[in-house]
Amino acid sequence: MSAFALADRWRASLPRFRFALALEAGLAVFLIFMFSSALFSLIFGGDEEGSPILRLIWPPVYLLTLILVVMRPVPVLGLMARAWPLVILAALPMVSAFWSLDAGLSLRRGLGVLMPAVFGLWLASRYVWTDLIRLLALSLGVLAVGSLIMAVLFPAYGVMSEIHPGAWAGLWEQKNRLGAVMAITTMGAMAAALTTPYRREVRCWGALVILAIFLVLMSTSRTALMACMIGFAGPLMIYCARQGFIWAALAVFSGLMGVFALILVITIGPGVILEALGRDPTLTGRTDIWAGLIRAVAEKPWTGFGWGVFWLEEEGPVYWVRQATQWEVPSAHNSWLEIALGLGVPGAALAFGVYLLGLGLALKRLFYGVETYWALPGMAIWGLTSLSESIFMTTNGFTWLLFCITFSKLCARRES
Repeated sequence: MSAFALADRWRASLPRFRFALALEAGLAVFLIFMFSSALFSLIFGGDEEGSPILRLIWPPVYLLTLILVVMRPVPVLGLMARAWPLVILAALPMVSAFWSLDAGLSLRRGLGVLMPAVFGLWLASRYVWTDLIRLLALSLGVLAVGSLIMAVLFPAYGVMSEIHPGAWAGLWEQKNRLGAVMAITTMGAMAAALTTPYRREVRCWGALVILAIFLVLMSTSRTALMACMIGFAGPLMIYCARQGFIWAALAVFSGLMGVFALILVITIGPGVILEALGRDPTLTGRTDIWAGLIRAVAEKPWTGFGWGVFWLEEEGPVYWVRQATQWEVPSAHNSWLEIALGLGVPGAALAFGVYLLGLGLALKRLFYGVETYWALPGMAIWGLTSLSESIFMTTNGFTWLLFCITFSKLCARRES
């Protein structure tokens, strides 16, 4: 165990520090809630460009993040040195202002990529894995309970009535957001249940698993349902893999067969996956969008168009993409294409390399360490959803925050 963890435990035994530690944990939960864009995006609009009020919310969040970092600078700086690929990747969107179509916008949106990474580094340096998993599960539980309350007591806000009538959206403006967060909540509650030594906590986390699965079903999001299956079964398979040779062989074999089947379907018949996700597998669906975006990336393959500006410059290259698809395409619906539009092919390659590094670090710890219950299923979920949604490395993005926390902690020295 590190000297910082020992010092924290010693302070926690002193009455005068208990309130400070509880306040610090409360601030962490609050910041996770803010980065989830829950409630505020529902009230003020889902996009900060369409709601100036949302832009005013983030500066205080960033300031509070910096205050937490300044309170513990040495552990954060040490972890930054170990997680340097993530630091470079998180800073690159701001650097893109030098070649961006709109330098000011790239700086502002780039800051929204950097600050979640900074908060993730602080959180990873502050808590040991067991406490970190419980804190994340608690934060996700707050979002789950809040979404249930919103949908039941305030259906005018928590239930969609126009585009997808009857689908629950909870604390967000769109059902897919609820489904995505609740899929991660399922995984977080499972990980917390399998890593806590207290039976009473296990029952609480089990109840959260049930609630999260219920909310995924009520969201009617097929992508979220597939992610939820991974979030539920992944930690269980890891647990089985540690219960002896026979169970380990069965778990590893099942996992390898699942990966093989997924690769086979993607290679031979990607339309099957798109249909399972509720997508149009024909050229009039996402593949048509991707074809147009690949041509746009080819215009500036080395630098991209600058972070966060491609979709907002209506008279720019996005015009031809929308002309080809005959609808107002809002995003690439693919994380790696989205990154390539802003940072070029080298930036997308760096992002994919950081993801693969995180996946490798999680796989390396399959048979030991509590972190794998959270990290490995999380990497699998984020990798799957990044193929059909622009969720990786988004401005003030919740998935991006969770990835930064997980990657940073995986890069930290192992806890004894």
